[in-house]
Amino acid sequence: MKIIAIANQKGGVGKTTTSINLGACLAERGVKVTVLDLDPQANSTSALGMVPGEQPSIYQHLIGGGDVGELVVQSAYENLSIIPCDMDLAGCEIEMAREDDHLVRLKNLLAPFKETCEADYLFMDCPPSLGVLMTSALAAADELIVPLQCEYFGLEGLSKIVGVHKQIRESGANDDVVLEGIVMTMADSRTNLSSLVINDVREYFPEVTYQTVIPRNIRLGEAPSYGQTIIDYAPTCSGAIAYRNLADEFIKRHS
Repeated sequence: MKIIAIANQKGGVGKTTTSINLGACLAERGVKVTVLDLDPQANSTSALGMVPGEQPSIYQHLIGGGDVGELVVQSAYENLSIIPCDMDLAGCEIEMAREDDHLVRLKNLLAPFKETCEADYLFMDCPPSLGVLMTSALAAADELIVPLQCEYFGLEGLSKIVGVHKQIRESGANDDVVLEGIVMTMADSRTNLSSLVINDVREYFPEVTYQTVIPRNIRLGEAPSYGQTIIDYAPTCSGAIAYRNLADEFIKRHS
């Protein structure tokens, strides 16, 4: 199993949308995906039709240890499962920060799960911050995918997450984690700004920027309120087509 952190310290850029919809599109193609909801807002959990708090999160295991495998819950989609989240996970930011091993605790916890889990990929939906949970996810990940909103401030945010990625590698916490990809999200074809941002990112990161661009699409925003992914809620909309294309590109990269 390969562990992939889907992270950006900026909020509202499409981390959860990418985690669940890329996961669902991969699952549709027979790839087994588990989503680890690391955001105390629990948006991935509710987006897959579950009520945050009804199932245990990874919180207790991060504090006291345990088998992560027992937390996995099958979603309504074949090949797609989730380790749900609840508000208790917010306490980890404080409790883990007090411990000397806070940066590698998640990495150590996931190590045996990585060997025994039947999934091909573990997607970690990270919180929008530079706190303990997000940096711990980078320390535990094999790869990093950065969803990036097609706006000027998105470029500023990209420089920060790339900087954190470099710090994690140089700190010794995880010198193997690679920047696997940048996914341009919320692109508005009616504006020059989206095109300028996309071109700038592709110029500076030509090897890792995905060719697939996720458009600004109202259906993508509506689907989570129905506890569905975009391929169920609006399978023919531009958002669903884009995430299916992204899944194909992802598979090609990892084949």
